[in-house]
Amino acid sequence: MRMTLDSICQVGFGVSLGSLSPELPDIPFAKAFDTVNEIITSRFFNAFWRIEKALNIGKEKILKKEVGVLNSFTANIIDQRSLELQGNNRSKVDLLSRFMSYNDDEPDTFTDKELRDAILNFVIAGRDTSAITLSWFIFCICAHPHVADMVFEETKNVLGLQQSTWGYTFEEVAKRMSYETISTMHYLHAALTETLRLYPAVPRDGKVAAGDDTLPDGTRVKQGDRVSYVPYSMGRMEFIWGKDALTYNPDRWLKDGVFQPESPFKFSAFQAGPRICLGRDSAYLQMKMTAALLLYFFRFCIVPDHVVRYRVMLVMPMANGLFVNVSPR
Repeated sequence: MRMTLDSICQVGFGVSLGSLSPELPDIPFAKAFDTVNEIITSRFFNAFWRIEKALNIGKEKILKKEVGVLNSFTANIIDQRSLELQGNNRSKVDLLSRFMSYNDDEPDTFTDKELRDAILNFVIAGRDTSAITLSWFIFCICAHPHVADMVFEETKNVLGLQQSTWGYTFEEVAKRMSYETISTMHYLHAALTETLRLYPAVPRDGKVAAGDDTLPDGTRVKQGDRVSYVPYSMGRMEFIWGKDALTYNPDRWLKDGVFQPESPFKFSAFQAGPRICLGRDSAYLQMKMTAALLLYFFRFCIVPDHVVRYRVMLVMPMANGLFVNVSPR
């Protein structure tokens, strides 16, 4: 979570939170972000949340406070960036700077609130989902160590690493990674996609019908109806994926060693249609770079007796994290 938070805040805000610094500091923004996520999810199970909100009590009182932390953080950054842009400092290329530069060219395109909400949406999409998927990926390769070995071999071959593993530094291996080289890591792409099939970062999602329609099974949907679907269940259905639907098998995505994508209406971890996830390619790039580096240098195995459980949120993290033993290759 710390790595992906630092990454998305750098991309989204042009700000380094430093949450991965050696002392692993508490980051109020990150803490508030988690609390807001969890309380919003709890509304699905609390019939009285509107009353609590009106009376400003219970979890709704906490939610209001933590939303204030998020708003204050983003407002300060927007104010700071406005001053920089007024001074003709346009050197930053983060998303916020791009939005605000566009706002200068087309005045009144975005209000500060719209800027804040847009960037927070990127943080929501870019931090939790990538971190959660990488955690479940490590969980899967611990149960299937041959997959980790295959990723190691692919990384070595694609990047042209001829020396022994520790003949290189992290920086030397990372410098060999580019969009082009990462794109040719088909097995790693398949392994991450198979992780998302079984453990989608967003296990349940939904749409609102723009107009009256009839689903393929004859179900009638009226305009304004909410239609929910569950990628977690869909990824485990035998009639969709075959008798081995519950088996972690990256090879199901490969043909002659080349990744073969499925219809997004079948593999729905990134949604489908015009509203498909905008950050899908960016997420894959980040996850593949991280996974390739980790599996090139290290082996992972789950700590004995460590029990992995889901945490009930809008996304699907592990309740108590993933405890692993790490050893050098």
